[in-house]
Amino acid sequence: MTLILVAFLLEQRGIWKNDELVYDAANCVGSFLLVVYAVDGGSWPFIILNAVWGLYSLHDVILDIRKQHGRKRMWMIWRR
Repeated sequence: MTLILVAFLLEQRGIWKNDELVYDAANCVGSFLLVVYAVDGGSWPFIILNAVWGLYSLHDVILDIRKQHGRKRMWMIWRR
């Protein structure tokens, strides 16, 4: 929960952007940790909510990594 809250606060203050890898990774890890916590407590609504949040954040993490990889590739092509 702390990771998600910190990511939210840093995004609201303009320190992180919501399309940055660090923001998406914090949300992804935080939500999957909350899934583990919810499984331990048997709270199905909380499990579903955080599993969906985590999967959506994981999708954003993958897109962020692909975007960064594409920038590096373009830099290498431009340097030639």
